[in-house]
Amino acid sequence: MPRGTLGSPVAFCQTGVVPLPRPATYVLWDMDGVLLDTERLDTAATRQVVARYGKTYDWSLKGEMMGRPALDAARYLVTALALPLSPEAYLHESWAILEDLMPTAGAMPGARALTDALHARGVPQAVATSSPRHLFELKTQAHRAWFARFAAVVLGDDPRVERGKPAPDIFLVTAEALGAAPADCVVIEDSPAGVAAARAAGMQVVAVPDSALEAARFADADLVVPSLLALGPADLTRR
Repeated sequence: MPRGTLGSPVAFCQTGVVPLPRPATYVLWDMDGVLLDTERLDTAATRQVVARYGKTYDWSLKGEMMGRPALDAARYLVTALALPLSPEAYLHESWAILEDLMPTAGAMPGARALTDALHARGVPQAVATSSPRHLFELKTQAHRAWFARFAAVVLGDDPRVERGKPAPDIFLVTAEALGAAPADCVVIEDSPAGVAAARAAGMQVVAVPDSALEAARFADADLVVPSLLALGPADLTRR
């Protein structure tokens, strides 16, 4: 679903001053809907699957599923829509569609420029995504050189990540991979579950939500911006 179609308006911060309570030293990125424009592809695949059973997939469901591990999200969807299939069977159907769609994913507006600018300043960056490895490889197929610049990439099926978002595990594992203290990290996220996970990890968090989601769901973020185009390196770090 395109941005801005549903939901309450969000109070956005404009760039120009350092908006975080304390400038960060490390930047941790969610991937889907933050670095890569994959959420609309995921929505298309999910709608195609549930339509076979006469069901409708909308933001009231998607908002609860975003950022969570694939199986957790599938369990929620199957229960919420009373789908006549197991979560595993749903994933099998949706992933078959996503295998064709995900290699077409482009970068989100401002994502490449901001990560490049941070890299040029020597700011350590990492990716912490709930995507399992096989989908990660498909999503980043056209972006290998870009993702090779990140100092660490932690995936949803990493055995060190015992619990998925909104638990803090993936961000704590990623911080450890960077040799970073959680308090020195800022997380860039687009989902309520991701914001909650960052907070639970003791990290600052910038939310870049789809405007279809209610603003109240991002009240715990230190900063909410309409897109990465509204951020510069100085808004996040001292470097």
